[in-house]
Amino acid sequence: MQIQAGVEFYEGDLVVKTLSTRDELEKAYRLRHKVFAETLQWVSPTEDRKEMDMYDLWGTTIGLVSHDETLLGLARLLPASGEFMLERDLRVLLPQGHVIRKERDTAEITRLALDPAIRDKGLSARLMLTLIKGIYQWALVHDVRYFYLEVEHRFLRVLLALGIPCDPLGLPVALPPAGALSVAATMDIMKCENVFAQKRPQLMEWMATTVTADGTVMKGCTSQWREVERGFSTQAGRSALLLPAA
Repeated sequence: MQIQAGVEFYEGDLVVKTLSTRDELEKAYRLRHKVFAETLQWVSPTEDRKEMDMYDLWGTTIGLVSHDETLLGLARLLPASGEFMLERDLRVLLPQGHVIRKERDTAEITRLALDPAIRDKGLSARLMLTLIKGIYQWALVHDVRYFYLEVEHRFLRVLLALGIPCDPLGLPVALPPAGALSVAATMDIMKCENVFAQKRPQLMEWMATTVTADGTVMKGCTSQWREVERGFSTQAGRSALLLPAA
């Protein structure tokens, strides 16, 4: 079952949002085909030039959309309540004996991509950070701390160069049919927050701040503050149990 709560915020003339309409999802399937069938050749091309699979039944797609409604990038997020791609189709990327975490605070990032027509490296880096911000905001909404992800090995290096800490789970594997070197990794949201807070505090502030359609600036709390809040709530509940009955 797909998680319904979405995200939507603005970055200049771009909007980052959960894709939900038929037209939005059609654009997502076409961009996925362009990236994963035509460019990376992770999957076989289709006649309708749409890349779709069963994981779309319970996945949520975050899109990066320009002012003219062009889809520039996307990421599909799979909740732990459904099957991860690493459990079936991409299990070859996991080291032997790895036990996949399937708790409510865990999700999988799949089909993470930008339009390959975007050649400017500086622009690509900014767009990817904005898409990562969308994933981060989705994680805050759904109390997700841990992510699995599988990406092309070169793309993982891009994420690391952007300062996003990802821990590879094994060596790169050449995936058929084209033999693209790919790798599975994990991402800890709290670890990301700590790294950004220490090394790039302005980036951390930007990640936690969103702007609505009417220009309202929303300063959200980080996942660490939410852990603290839950701790106080739990402690208060425990204390209440110790109070004598009236």
